[in-house]
Amino acid sequence: MPIRTRKGDAMTRSDKPILRALAGETLPTPPIWMMRQAGRYLPEYRATRAEAGDFLSLCYNSDLATEVTLQPIRRYGFDAAILFADILLVPQALGADLWFVTGEGPRLSTITDAQGLNALKPVSDIHETLNPIYQTLRNLSGALPSETTLIGFAGAPWTVATYMIAGRGTPDQGPAHALKAENRPVFEALLDRITEATIEYLSAQIDAGAEVIKLFDSWAGSLNDEDFAAYALAPAQRIIAALKARHPETPIIAFPRGAGPRYEGFARATGADCVALDDGVDAAWAAAHVQIDGCVQGNLASSHMVTGGEALVQETHAIVDALSHGPHIFNLGHGITPDADPDNVQRMIDAVRTR
Repeated sequence: MPIRTRKGDAMTRSDKPILRALAGETLPTPPIWMMRQAGRYLPEYRATRAEAGDFLSLCYNSDLATEVTLQPIRRYGFDAAILFADILLVPQALGADLWFVTGEGPRLSTITDAQGLNALKPVSDIHETLNPIYQTLRNLSGALPSETTLIGFAGAPWTVATYMIAGRGTPDQGPAHALKAENRPVFEALLDRITEATIEYLSAQIDAGAEVIKLFDSWAGSLNDEDFAAYALAPAQRIIAALKARHPETPIIAFPRGAGPRYEGFARATGADCVALDDGVDAAWAAAHVQIDGCVQGNLASSHMVTGGEALVQETHAIVDALSHGPHIFNLGHGITPDADPDNVQRMIDAVRTR
């Protein structure tokens, strides 16, 4: 079956390495992109963010968000560009207050009871807030090189809920676990609302030009086995099934970070086309237990982008070699950090492409 380009024309799989890998093809050189590749480690990003004034203004300025998405493509020639946005735009679109504190991260108004839940907007209203994000995707569809895949994304319901319940990031997601234990109906109703909103948001992203979707469950690892099945796996399965029903040709990457041995079988259980691995996963284990179900993505430690040196090259080669017998997209095991050296990113890319 031909893959659709962003402009709707038929093309062969050989034109887009990431789409080939996601379709299950083992490539001689894995395609590569990097989580948070448009970010604070790049001087050109910092200049554009200063022009925008603040982080949220940058997210909602379609022209500037397009520019920062394109910056790492111009500099490095990654095989994919990922939409510049934030997972917390969905709660904001649902009516939560959202702001960012310099040096500390996001803050939100909290949802801890039925009254707060009932005050949220209907899912059908989210597009009014999120329309600038869709415009960014439309801009990128026309601006990216023809060989570069455009990735859209959202946060998974559990991860988004942890922020909405606590009002900020927490080291152990304690407030969300507490609400789950103390008021399960409100907790589950909140996850259900986020799940519905995420389906609509991601479907609109695909309509606007996203060729691949990634679902980030950054805090999945804090769930025990029973809760992992109920609140990480099941919502991912529901979102993926809904998107596949509407957009059957669009591949989906799932990232249940911290899942450990529960990465095994996650693709089969959820219908994901690819599972992204965090850097705590041994690549050889992943080849034997996860890659047997299809494409895997990852998973170099982001600390190598800071420290560089021969260790970066050796670990990059080790991951490429371990996953070379199946479909693989090279990436970090977590987002690149602001203190990364841009030269180390190029060294990683060279290590992958000259292996």
